Amino acid sequence: MLLPLLLIQGAPRRTIGAACLAMAVLLAGCAVGPDYVRPTMEVPAAYKEAGPWKTAQPRQIDSGHNWWQAYGDLTLDHLIEQANQANQNIRQAEAQYRQALAVAAEARAGFWPTLGVGGGVERAQTNTNGPKLGNSYTVGVTAGWEPDLWGGIRRSAEAGQAASQASAADLAAARLSIQTTLAQDYMQLRVTDLQLDLYARTLKAYQRALTLTQNQYAAGVTLRSDVALAQSQLSTAQAQALDLQAQRSQLEHALAILTGKAPAAFSLPPVPPKPEQTLSLPMRLPAVPTGLPSDLLERRPDIAGAERRAAAANAEIGVARAAYFPSLMLSASGGFDSASFLQWFNVPGRVWALGASLAQTIFDGGLRKARDQQAVAAYDAAVAQYKQTVLGGFQEVEDNLATLRILAQEAVAQDQAVQSASLAATLTLAQYRAGTSI
Repeated sequence: MLLPLLLIQGAPRRTIGAACLAMAVLLAGCAVGPDYVRPTMEVPAAYKEAGPWKTAQPRQIDSGHNWWQAYGDLTLDHLIEQANQANQNIRQAEAQYRQALAVAAEARAGFWPTLGVGGGVERAQTNTNGPKLGNSYTVGVTAGWEPDLWGGIRRSAEAGQAASQASAADLAAARLSIQTTLAQDYMQLRVTDLQLDLYARTLKAYQRALTLTQNQYAAGVTLRSDVALAQSQLSTAQAQALDLQAQRSQLEHALAILTGKAPAAFSLPPVPPKPEQTLSLPMRLPAVPTGLPSDLLERRPDIAGAERRAAAANAEIGVARAAYFPSLMLSASGGFDSASFLQWFNVPGRVWALGASLAQTIFDGGLRKARDQQAVAAYDAAVAQYKQTVLGGFQEVEDNLATLRILAQEAVAQDQAVQSASLAATLTLAQYRAGTSI
């Protein structure tokens, strides 16, 4: 139940200044609810993998950095530019960011008074001192203001600002996710093109081997099983090449969606092979700079967004607790009310009023307590999500560092295997030409 405690009608004008001064003193009070402090957690001083690590420090999220240009591939640059402009996930995140900005502006609007104008005309009959029929014309201005005595509006504006910052981080995360996914799909497509080129060469070699084996079988120097084995090798390679073609089609379709196009309207031809060169990607692979994992954690938008959501949830606690205190509403109105337009500006036609009302809820069935508990629980959940996001960031960096180390070792082993296979092929061909092997 709301109890109006004070109403001032026709107050002297000198009371306006005193009322404003009193409001300024009241507004100087502290806002209810806890002040936000960034959640702390134990983090390792270094990663498991060897490296000159440093402690990460939060920095401004910079989603406009053209990191993909380090690969030196103009086609990749063009595709990511298209994705930045036309990808629907990025557009959705951008619209949600504008929505969050509007919500924050809505919260800040509570600091200001509301103004309104109105007018009307009325024809009525009164019975005071006998029946009397007449018209009444009114026009006026009204104003209302609820001072932020307990900081509820301030906490609401604080929550809106933090939420908009979290939405900005979400936009950066969406843009970065699309860019990295597109780059990965593009690189995988180019690797698939290399594999298809390699399989094309392999199929030619297997076809020659099958023809040679068939000729040897016709001459009676090999068995029928050798022909079957050569045919099996050729057919297996053909099936694997078809699998690669299916994989390339799927990657091409994925690139179309990432750039905001239908698969039917998108085509990415393979890079023409160069017989005089060995198989290689049409892009350069940049070296991972020293300290990059720490730099990435400093700018990860998902971590920044989770931290800002924790700040917004903390401010919502203050909003919920401000409801425990009474609210003060100040109002003012002024205008003209007369039976004739010509009498509006005469003294009897001028009307004004100043008012104030103080209201306090004395029973709500535990509603405010429930909202307070809900806000505290939401903050605890946001803090847990923030810490989990940080841990997830460390896990992803550790995973990729370990993968890079193991892949480097695998590349060495693969190079040795290729060299051994090449030597074995050379020796076998020499023996075949010398007639010492069939």
